[in-house]
Amino acid sequence: MKVLVGLGNPGAKYAGTRHNVGFDVIDYLAAGPTCSAFRERFEAMVAELKEGAETILLVKPLTFMNLSGRAVRAVLDFYKLPLDQVLVVCDDFNLPLAKLRARAKGSHGGQNGLRNIQEQLGSDAYARLRIGVGQPGVGEAVDFVLSRFKPGERTAAEEAVASAAQGALLWAREGIEACMNRVNGTTAEDGGNTKKKTQKPKGEKAGPKDEPST
Repeated sequence: MKVLVGLGNPGAKYAGTRHNVGFDVIDYLAAGPTCSAFRERFEAMVAELKEGAETILLVKPLTFMNLSGRAVRAVLDFYKLPLDQVLVVCDDFNLPLAKLRARAKGSHGGQNGLRNIQEQLGSDAYARLRIGVGQPGVGEAVDFVLSRFKPGERTAAEEAVASAAQGALLWAREGIEACMNRVNGTTAEDGGNTKKKTQKPKGEKAGPKDEPST
């Protein structure tokens, strides 16, 4: 079994916000004919997606962004899976809108969902796929990620979610290297053509732990 975790905040208040693009990727894949209905387990909504011979557990944590690691830890413990069987999809405001970037491991970069996952797992050796949601002004990070995409951004955001979903399926079939080769340094409009990485993303500041925002 492979585990695909999309990060976001639960509830209608946060639906469609920049911070919830991880949830959007999960919902995109769950709409397919080979996916089961969602049910609540592991402090998350989970569904099983059949992709050829692979079973992919789709996971949307219900703990709010800052405690996402609790659900990830519970899933991996229950199924006794190694870290290389999980891919986490999340937003990144240090990437331009619709830019995708996959990594086999690495720091949380200030993304509080990844931060908590790293704390819960005691390791940064899990794959992650970041989706660029545009860049906020100085001191505007929290309000920005909890905002919805502007009308002129929606098409690019929707295409990025679809491209990230395809990248996640490629990861499940062929591994993180294949996913990285397909999506890194690309935008949805690039059609998956790989470009050389030019700049390492900067970290974001951590918000208060009891805030669902970052």
